[in-house]
Amino acid sequence: MTLRQLHSSLFACAVMTVASAWTTTAAAAPILFSDSGGNAAAIQDTVDAFRTALGDPNNGNTLASLPTGRREINWDGGGAINGTAPVTPFTVFQNTRGATFTTPGTGLTQAPATGGLLSLDLINATYASAFSTFSANRLFTPVGSNITDATFSVPGTNGGVPATIAGFGAVFTDVDLGDSTTIQFFSQFGASLGSFDVPAGTTSNGSLSFLGVLFDAGERIGRVRITSGNTALGPTDNPGGGVDVVVMDDFLYAEPQRVPEPASLALLLLGVTLISLVTTRSRNRQTER
Repeated sequence: MTLRQLHSSLFACAVMTVASAWTTTAAAAPILFSDSGGNAAAIQDTVDAFRTALGDPNNGNTLASLPTGRREINWDGGGAINGTAPVTPFTVFQNTRGATFTTPGTGLTQAPATGGLLSLDLINATYASAFSTFSANRLFTPVGSNITDATFSVPGTNGGVPATIAGFGAVFTDVDLGDSTTIQFFSQFGASLGSFDVPAGTTSNGSLSFLGVLFDAGERIGRVRITSGNTALGPTDNPGGGVDVVVMDDFLYAEPQRVPEPASLALLLLGVTLISLVTTRSRNRQTER
């Protein structure tokens, strides 16, 4: 084999190695944190355990991707009581905490169950007693749909640098059916990493449920799809008879980490290959002498 043929062969192997590494997802058993109860205190220990598993500290609004820690969103705006107009994409926390939310519905809103402007009970009066908060005062919900999609980016980049996370969890209120509310996880390539049921609450109104899922280092989450109940919010939905209207409260997720670029990996492997070729050629010349 000539040197040129060897170079071509090694380069092809390098490219194949990159492609294989970039498309292969390691199998892993996710760790689930699941709980429900009649009030915030009933699920607090499970939420705190998930916080610990994600890692400390809570990095808040730090505009950078940090090596450890987590991010949290409680929708409360420092104690705000007024709701916000539905919008999609919802980019309020895109730059500060690396999370962007979308819905196929009208939009997403952060609003109290009752009281203040644009509260949820203005959509349906029953929501004043149906929903409660894990952290006061506001909840988070899509309008015109029961689907919320979350994607992640490096904080401080305005969504411009994609990122992945190792775990994600959310608090829900008024989950009446054990199979109506789910969190589905996807890799950065779009492959499903699994769909998990949020546990039903323990009371008919105002219950709180929590589900958090943590993957090991071999799995990285690129997108999360939340199905909150089986019916979108609306003025005529009537609880019972299989109808389950659910909204969300606090989100907790692992620190977003930048997605490596395939081109960078390819260049690295190519560099290693070229160094190996140069070394081999030099040794061959010394042997010939």
